[in-house]
Amino acid sequence: MTVARTWAVALHGAVGSIVEVEADLSNQTPDLRIIGLADKALNESARRVHNACQNSDLPLPRRRLTVNLSPANLPKHGSSFDLAIAVAAIATETDLDVASISRTVHIGELGLDGRLRPVPGVLPAVVAAARAGFHRVVVPHANREEADLVAGIDARGVGTLAEVAALHGADVEVPDGEPVPPAVSPARIEEVPDLAEVIGQEDAVEALTVAAAGGHHLLMSGPPGAGKTMLARRLPGILPELDDAAALAVATIRSLTEGGITSLPRIPPFEAPHHSASTAALVGGGSRVIHPGAVARASEGVLFLDEAGEFSGHALDALRQPLETGVIEIHRSGAVASFPARFQLVAHCV
Repeated sequence: MTVARTWAVALHGAVGSIVEVEADLSNQTPDLRIIGLADKALNESARRVHNACQNSDLPLPRRRLTVNLSPANLPKHGSSFDLAIAVAAIATETDLDVASISRTVHIGELGLDGRLRPVPGVLPAVVAAARAGFHRVVVPHANREEADLVAGIDARGVGTLAEVAALHGADVEVPDGEPVPPAVSPARIEEVPDLAEVIGQEDAVEALTVAAAGGHHLLMSGPPGAGKTMLARRLPGILPELDDAAALAVATIRSLTEGGITSLPRIPPFEAPHHSASTAALVGGGSRVIHPGAVARASEGVLFLDEAGEFSGHALDALRQPLETGVIEIHRSGAVASFPARFQLVAHCV
């Protein structure tokens, strides 16, 4: 066949959109072109795909290959489209199972040797695939545990492009070898200090308990060394454990910022940005890819502003929208990203 189709996911903030990846083969000067509002990293995918296919004994046709990412007006970025582009390109001439690739979402970055490298944001991408009605996704082996967190999805963790082609019926030898390991990230400590360890401070402990029970924001005032930070860090320990929906929202943000998620967190998060943090660091931002800020990382948990009066007025003003709506929307030229921001604010002023 000359036209092949499969699926990928474009992420905008914490929300994913399904993207149709179609490859067309034509009798023109040999080339591989990617169209559909791709960014620089995605345009570079052409070389990664070409070399990965060649080194996996799945050479691309010596004709013009045009890969379209649809809808064409939706911005796409990142290297997670590599695998979908390679599968669609290979299927234009290789005898792959057309029905199999057309009902599968492919996520992953390709190395030049054909191995699949882990990518951030797999959890929200798989959630988007499930909501769109897909039941099977193919992800790098290092991201399989993360993809398994989404119920109702058959997540296939693979190590090489040849393994993916064999999954779809290609007659290709699957090489032996260790898959790319997960990216190493600092272990997140899920234990929080116990409020029962606090001796004295009866009024402050009672105020903290009332705030936890009613979901109220809290303003602390007092001299340095009075124990305000110590008390604030113990607030997540008396909050209820996260339910499945809240835990999935927290894990989604961590997937975008840290990657390598293996389980759903049950302890509410705690974020304490420094008072020198910029507005973008507090609420999120970025010029090319929009990243979540402290308010999104604190969603379903606690945002602690120590020395709140030292934060810039512009940064504090930016907290009004998430406090009112529970969502932070960041607008950039050609893109809008939305992140959850349902947090409990604890501020300290002298």
